[in-house]
This record gives sequence, C-alpha cells and structure tokens, in this order.
Amino acid sequence: MQEDFLHYVWKHKAFSTVSLKTVNGENIAIKKLGQHNQNAGPDFFNAQLRIDGQLWAGNVEIHIKSSDWYVHNHENDKAYDNVILHVVWEHDSEIYRKDNSKIPTLELKYHVDKALLENYQRLIKSKSWINCENDISGVDDFTLSHWLERLYIERLERKSQDILKLLQQANNDWEAVLFKMLLKNFGLKINGEAFLSLANSIDYSVVRKLQGDTLEIEALLFGQAGLLEVDVQEAYFLDLKNRYRFLCQKFKLDNQGVLPAQFFRLRPPNFPTIRLSQFVNLYTLEHHLFSKIMTLHNREGFYKLFKKGVTEFWMTHYTFTKTSKPSKKLLTKSFIDLLIINTLIPIKFCYAKSQGQMIEGEIFDLIKEIKLENNSVIEKFMQLKTVEKNALSSQALLQLKQHYCDKNKCLQCAIGNQLIVKN
Repeated sequence: MQEDFLHYVWKHKAFSTVSLKTVNGENIAIKKLGQHNQNAGPDFFNAQLRIDGQLWAGNVEIHIKSSDWYVHNHENDKAYDNVILHVVWEHDSEIYRKDNSKIPTLELKYHVDKALLENYQRLIKSKSWINCENDISGVDDFTLSHWLERLYIERLERKSQDILKLLQQANNDWEAVLFKMLLKNFGLKINGEAFLSLANSIDYSVVRKLQGDTLEIEALLFGQAGLLEVDVQEAYFLDLKNRYRFLCQKFKLDNQGVLPAQFFRLRPPNFPTIRLSQFVNLYTLEHHLFSKIMTLHNREGFYKLFKKGVTEFWMTHYTFTKTSKPSKKLLTKSFIDLLIINTLIPIKFCYAKSQGQMIEGEIFDLIKEIKLENNSVIEKFMQLKTVEKNALSSQALLQLKQHYCDKNKCLQCAIGNQLIVKN
C-alpha cells in the first residue's frame, strides 16, 4: 500500500460514500474533496465537509496509518493546524493538533471496492518491462489517443523549461537560443553535448557580426571546437587557423570549457566536421532564421529551408586530410525531421506560449507528418499495443516510459487509471 493510492482514491472519490463515519462514529458528508496539493503541506486544500451536521472548511491530510501523523511531526507544524479530516487506510492512534484538539479520522479500508484494490496491487507489483505490459493491449484506442496527445504536450512543456533557461541566459534573444539548440541537435546523440558546449562558448553577438562571411564563421566554430589544434599542411586549414587566431584576439574567445567532438564509430556523413560545415552554410545563407521558422507550418517548408549542404572544401572532404567524391552532402529529410522534432517544434511552441498564442493544433498537424521514430523503447511499445505511426506517438511514448512507467506513476496515467477501475 502506498499513499499515492489513497490520494488517488480520495481525489477521484473512488470509494463508497454511503454511511461514511469517523472512527468515533460521527457522520461525514463530503461537499468538496479539495484541491490536490503537490507541494509541501496538507494533501488537499480547501475541502468542505459536514461532520455530524456541522459544516467545516479546511484541509485534508492522508496517511497509511494514523500514527504517521506523528512520524512526520505534523503536530508541531502550523501548516497542519487547519486540517479538518485525517484520512487513513488503517487507524491505529488518536490524532491531535498542536492545541490538543482531536482531529476527526476516516478509515478508508472499509469503503474501497475490493476489485479496485486488487487491480492496483497487481499493477504496481508487476516486475515486467512496464507494469501494464500484460494489460495495455486491452486499453481502448480513444483513451490511448487522447492520452498520447496530452503526453506530447507535456513533453513540450518540459522542453520549454530548458528553452526558457537558455532564453534568460541570452537576455531574451530568441535567435541566440535557436543557435544553441540547433547546434546541439546538429551533433545528434554522440556530439550533442559537445556542440552545445561549443555554442555556449560563443556570444551570439559574435555570430551576428560574422554571419555574412563563410570562412569567418567556419574559423570561429572549428577553432572553438578544437578541430584546428592539429598539424595539417593544407591551405584551407591554415587559412582557418590564421583567421581563428585573429578572432580569438578580437573577441577574447576562450574554448577551455568546450567538450571534444567525437569521430569514433560515426559514419562519415555524421562526422562533426561535416555537421559543422552544414551548420555554417545554413547560418551563412539564411539570415533571420528564427523569423523564417516562425512563419513555416508544414514539413515541406522546413525541408526547403534546411536543404543545405557543406561549404566548398567539404564537398570533397570528410576530414581535413581525407578526401571524398565530390558531393554537396545535403542535409537529409530524416535529419531535418530530427531537427523539427527536437528543436523547431519546441522553439515554436515555447515562443507561441510566451506570446499568449495557442498553436497546439498546428503542432499536432506538423508532428503527425513525420514518421514514427525508431528506437528500442518505441519498438517494445509497438509490440504491446499498436498506435498511430507518427512522431507524435513516439515522442509521447518516450514521455510515458521516462516519466510514468519508470517511476511507477500508474495512478497518474490514463492507461493505469483505466486498468485499475476495470471490473
């Protein structure tokens, strides 16, 4: 038994309210259950109860056992002086406030349906990959579809918190935030953190000043990334190195905190040199990128905007010394899809929210244009329950696994709720 279950039972009134009495025989009639408090203090605020004909307004505290009141030292905490009902699973001790007045206690175990308790215990004690592994296939499509949409918005809300932190650091410069997030995601999983540390090492005002010059931007990024700290006798390399030395003096650059970019186990198209060159080309060719992104509403528009290749030298190279067949090395649609999922939609969502705009419908349409992502978590879910094969589903399922399944939050999950209340 966990307190979360008792919170769930009280919040959803999932118990019989017929002939409710306190442990001392006082009649209880519930007018308002109260507002669930997720922070410190009593569990439910502003409840309204009629106890033996007397109307009470105040808070409700919930415990497994009555004696937990003292275990948690609530008798010495003024925040609990306004508790009007103590709801417990098992009553084992009379409870008093700080002024020695007795608190009415409701013992719930006699009012909860046996099937509800058994469903909860069976679910929460599961040792499977997810608690509902053996039951999720029975969840109806309507419930699942609406829950996945809610989970996706929840995921965007979580990403918005990180974006707002970056925005605060950038003095409310959305272009600077976009620069950092795009550069991070150009690094994908292997070099994402390294590219973010690179972005953090450069004041965006420097990028603005150099944006019209491809070689200057390349020198800035390759130099700050530490990729010019090798011995290469190549004219292009030496030019970048000289330019970077000048930029370091001019803008007082420091790359001590930049993480080293990785080449190991990467296919050549994902080498950090290639990704940085593609990024440079994007920022050289597309000024006011943030404003352009805000005007786009469909995937084809993003494909057109981001259909960029490498700069001239990199058309025939993967590293400063390794040549390749001539190729523009354009960003692929699958790569741009990742940018849409991980950078562009979160930025659009967060910006619209900051402007008081509601664009959930537009975002749903856009994310549903993108194919279901392919990873081990999504594959496992698809084996258990088929969902719509688009990126909204995969992003929502990742949110579900990370923030509900892995944390045993079945009672806060629409799937878990349906399975617990079934007969």
